[in-house]
Amino acid sequence: MEHVADRPSNVEKEKSDGVLEAMSSDSISEKAKDDTQVQVEVLDDESIGAVFTEGPRLIDLGEDGKERPIETDLDYSTRLLSLDDDPALPIWTFRMWFLSIGLSCFGAVLGQIFLTVSQLFLQIISYILGKILEEVIPGPARPKQLRTPNTRFWRFMNPGPFNIKEHVAITIMASTASSSALAISIFAAQDLYYHVRPNAAVGIFTRQVFQSVIALLDAEERLGIMRSFLVYPTFALYPQLIPSVQLFDALHRGQEAVMQKKRLKFFWIIFVIIFVWEWFPEYIAPTLTGVSIFCLANQNSPWFTRIFGGAAGNEGLGVFSISFDWAYIGSGGNSIGALFTPLSTQLSLYGGCLVCIIAFCACYAANTWNTQNFPFLTQLLYYENGTQYNQLSILNDDFTLNEEKLAQQGLPWYAASQLLFKISRTMYIGAAITHFLLWHYPTVYQIIRDYKTKGCDDPHYKKMKIYKEISNWWYLIILGVTAAVALGTTYAAKSGLPWWAFIVAIVFAWLFVPIIGTLNATVGYAPSIENMVQMLGGALVPGRPVANMYFTMYGFNPVTQALVLLRDLKLGQYVKLPPRVTFTVQVIGTIVGGLLNFVIAKVVLTSQREILLDVQGSNVWSGQQVQSYNSDAVSWGALGKPLYAPGTRYGFVPYMLLVGLGFPIPFWLLHRKYPKVGFNFVFTPIIVAELGFLSVGINSAVFTRLGVTLFSQYYLRKYRAPWFRKYNFLLSAALDGGTSVMIFVYTFAVGGGSGTVIPFPTWALNPKGNPDYCKRLT
Repeated sequence: MEHVADRPSNVEKEKSDGVLEAMSSDSISEKAKDDTQVQVEVLDDESIGAVFTEGPRLIDLGEDGKERPIETDLDYSTRLLSLDDDPALPIWTFRMWFLSIGLSCFGAVLGQIFLTVSQLFLQIISYILGKILEEVIPGPARPKQLRTPNTRFWRFMNPGPFNIKEHVAITIMASTASSSALAISIFAAQDLYYHVRPNAAVGIFTRQVFQSVIALLDAEERLGIMRSFLVYPTFALYPQLIPSVQLFDALHRGQEAVMQKKRLKFFWIIFVIIFVWEWFPEYIAPTLTGVSIFCLANQNSPWFTRIFGGAAGNEGLGVFSISFDWAYIGSGGNSIGALFTPLSTQLSLYGGCLVCIIAFCACYAANTWNTQNFPFLTQLLYYENGTQYNQLSILNDDFTLNEEKLAQQGLPWYAASQLLFKISRTMYIGAAITHFLLWHYPTVYQIIRDYKTKGCDDPHYKKMKIYKEISNWWYLIILGVTAAVALGTTYAAKSGLPWWAFIVAIVFAWLFVPIIGTLNATVGYAPSIENMVQMLGGALVPGRPVANMYFTMYGFNPVTQALVLLRDLKLGQYVKLPPRVTFTVQVIGTIVGGLLNFVIAKVVLTSQREILLDVQGSNVWSGQQVQSYNSDAVSWGALGKPLYAPGTRYGFVPYMLLVGLGFPIPFWLLHRKYPKVGFNFVFTPIIVAELGFLSVGINSAVFTRLGVTLFSQYYLRKYRAPWFRKYNFLLSAALDGGTSVMIFVYTFAVGGGSGTVIPFPTWALNPKGNPDYCKRLT
């Protein structure tokens, strides 16, 4: 992947290893059209409208006659994804509504229990159910024994084959409903740590409000600016969407093509294989999650656990561990995947990860910040002697800071790993701002300037011109209603957040959408700005941890929701789903999710209270997210001034923002001086964001994932270009999808999701203690 700022506005003929490396979606000059036949074919709909042929098309070939690697954003759009569209396909059918609402309820419940639900999982389940309904519901297109009159009602019930647009609409609605809301973490923290239980009306409305407040982020009345450069253009690629879109194409398009039949067979074979295999590392033989030769050699060394362990949560860094569990090697259906995230993005990530390993070990060995008194990896606050900090002991009855109690208790301490994570995410904000201004602002400015006069040249966007766009008034109306309800519920929940801070949080979120959104759309990565929002909230409303939670919700969560909205709009553009359909299913999914998330959260908080309060949790339930969120709220909200003020123990942390601002500049200057070296492939925001990459969770798959990344994104992409184009992203979809389905079945069959845990008997690959035989530390 390349920086869009580096690409010329036309197609230039540049040779590197015999492949065409620079192609732009913005325009193709007449000179370029004359250079090669390949470039002429780029504009031919017949050449780029289908990707199901047996051999390479002219658009796939380089000047040497061999298929060239997938390199540019235009390659992704025209060589991997189909431009085919049938505007007559019915969308608002009974089976679309039935499956959308049913899977939205299912996804909302599942998402609240497990925090995230793979969109690929919902995509596969909805396809299977859709094909079943296609067969069992009578309709005018059915065989004679089930055929009905060709009336509007029966066309609504079953108009014919389950089609791609129904399928995409179902998937978007269900995935929207399944995303667990940050508001639920607030209610959980209030319940678990402050013994405050917001009523159902406040819970449900707040959940829906911050979901819907994404309207602000795309409701720019002046020309629909966000969509103009984060959805429509070719450079807004969203690499994380490619496996899903290829799967939609394989399931619904080009079924008569021999190549497409092979690809579909390949998908289902891999899907079944990984579904069966995942039972071993996930249940039968957990040691396969992370095989550590070093821990097997020395099972009694704490340092071996810290460096080479990682198959158990919060235990080690996983250096040189070998993982056989695709749930950790791959993406699990999330945004970063070994097989689809561009190589430059992942190498930047692993560069930060390497520094992370060195920094964690060095700080612990040197006992920096008294870190040897605390667990090596932990998200909690501690007293200096290593016992867990009691945050309620420093607060008044209204949950504001009590200075006298604080003087008695003393300031809390972080483990070095958690502090370095905060430092990295603070630096990331500054690096992201500078990176955006240096690399992307010229292109974004040109797109915005020419939006009304020149339009967009993206081939998928041109296909979408026949559908009515979403009026910005739709977003503005939702914004007005939800903002008013948000302010009301903020006061009703006794959050302590004043109205003016609420407005500041929303404006802050709006400002960061183009910055974070551009990084997400181009390189497939969007680290969190939550730490920065918490810092800002602590400065504006000091001494109020609950208020800090609400400020964080309105300043951070709208950014993540906007990224989801924009991603789904791009998905709709790739598969030619009308924008108004996308908007409608998103809104309905939000409503369904809001109604169910709060109800499920209340049940879980009641039944699993003790486990959620435990540091490590169980194999099914974990309170790590809520624990970390509450610790941050206390440290930033109640203790922001005494803990982070200049001259204090952690007073340098806010200044890391300034360090981050300067970090991308040397690489930009080096690229200007040495443009052929490749400094433009160093994504500095990703490097600094992942300096704390290993601060939480199971880390045993990091090195295996790097190996898979190099094999796929370097070797296959460069030296096996035809196979990479036909199968690589479909392989990712099959592995992620099969793993997601297996984890769902496992959870409810034996993992405790149905109420009873059925542990597998202890044996060599399922030992007591840590699965990788490292010494137990926590």
